[in-house]
Amino acid sequence: MNFPPQLIALGEYLAGEFDNQEQAIGEPIWYVQLRLWQRPINLFTEDSITLFAEQANVVKLDKPYRQRIMRLRQGSNDTSLEVQYYMPQDPDALIGAGNNPALLNTLTSKQLDLLPGCILTVSHETLAGDRYKFIATPLPETYCSFTYLGNNINVSLGFEATALEFHSYDKGIDPATGNATWGAIMGPYRYTKRNQYSIT
Repeated sequence: MNFPPQLIALGEYLAGEFDNQEQAIGEPIWYVQLRLWQRPINLFTEDSITLFAEQANVVKLDKPYRQRIMRLRQGSNDTSLEVQYYMPQDPDALIGAGNNPALLNTLTSKQLDLLPGCILTVSHETLAGDRYKFIATPLPETYCSFTYLGNNINVSLGFEATALEFHSYDKGIDPATGNATWGAIMGPYRYTKRNQYSIT
């Protein structure tokens, strides 16, 4: 399928290895240093660019966490894009796949659970030189909630992406109080791309 240039650009901007070293050094009270991998995977290729995402504390790179799937596709109209999130049914089987993508070779769509409320609509600003800034926000009155290891998880999702930076607004939300309990509580995690992965 021929994807629109904005969708291709979004896939290229998100695909890669990132860290927030400068932020963690500058604001160590609020931000730990994380490594983030967003690996292209060969799923939903008929209409989407799909990524496997995983992150790890840099002092515990052997213990990555937050395995998730991001499906990037055209939105409901010709000018919008959207990101649909999925959860691997067996996340433990994929631990370390960010740095060892061979673990993803046998992953199929049947091994994923759709997270219906975990969807972002993506707008973009055109920058100089055919570059973009993408801004991904939740749909109105939708909530990303799912069950993981018997616990109900609520997450507030969102990001901004340019060719070289990825800002994550993801936060865990306490269902009882509505307060953020982890993640981008004091503002986004500001990642810099260190390594580009090909989406083709």
